[in-house]
Amino acid sequence: MNSAAIYGVGSYVPRKTLTNEDFTKTLDTSDEWITTRTGIKERRIAAPEQATSDLCLHAARAALKDGGVAAHDLDLIIVGTITPDHPTPSAACLLQQKLGLGGKPFGVFDISAACSGFLYALATGTAYIASGMAARVLVVGAETLSRMVDWTDRRTCILFGDGAGAVVLGPPRADGPSHTVLSTRLFADGQQSKLISIPAGGSALPATHATCDDKLHCIRLDGREVYRFGVTKAVEMIKEAMARHNLRPEDLGAIIPHQANMRIIEAAIERLALPPELFITNMRHYGNCSSASVPLALDEAHRAGRLPQGKPVIMLGFGAGMTWASAVVQW
Repeated sequence: MNSAAIYGVGSYVPRKTLTNEDFTKTLDTSDEWITTRTGIKERRIAAPEQATSDLCLHAARAALKDGGVAAHDLDLIIVGTITPDHPTPSAACLLQQKLGLGGKPFGVFDISAACSGFLYALATGTAYIASGMAARVLVVGAETLSRMVDWTDRRTCILFGDGAGAVVLGPPRADGPSHTVLSTRLFADGQQSKLISIPAGGSALPATHATCDDKLHCIRLDGREVYRFGVTKAVEMIKEAMARHNLRPEDLGAIIPHQANMRIIEAAIERLALPPELFITNMRHYGNCSSASVPLALDEAHRAGRLPQGKPVIMLGFGAGMTWASAVVQW
């Protein structure tokens, strides 16, 4: 089978910043309490008129420009999100229209894998390229999680932010920059589906006055168990990726983990005994953006020159489902 490569990357975050100090005005909390438990100082919040597809559009345009690809050259769009504009149509359909491609029929769809969503979408897009079923694929991870949190629950509302990240995929090319996707891995364990959930709004528990009053349309999570899961899976995925490609620590260009909680990343670093400077983190400024976390960090690291040319970059995510996923890209 042929390979696939990343041509361009892009990201977008809304203008509004919500700081830890802002939470002290409405919750029994403090900047110190939030920072020591999460590593988060602030997060971005979408404007009332912005929906997920709007965030996707900004990130997509940036990725297309970075990769030197015209929107009309795309033949597949995949959006990883758990916060689409509507239950239907998909965020991908709306993004296709907003890119000016509504009159050009081709495949677009959303993937729901929560914080693993971008890597699930990246793996799917890579498979389309490698099999010859597509030539130019836009992959986006985007969320407006601020619409799905209980702002009176300090255990959850402090964690999440809004944003989007995107990459453009195609076959490896010799006439311009491209970063080869060496491997992807996808996993899930439905037995742990209750660790993170939004109970209402689907066919099992349709929206009613009662579900709204009980805030069952908001994110619920078991913080202690999610922490344990995140540390375990982060360590497993990094070890597995390094073994699969016979990589030593000095061979790595960077590791981009899901930006869920700094304590999870610090615990993984300690267990792996890897240099902390290998790990790209930005949750201090953006919080947990779910499926947008990894591509947002990827784009920031790319623009800052933190991804050494020719070295492998390990990306990993884990989230509701429970799902987890990894990818290794030769940068």
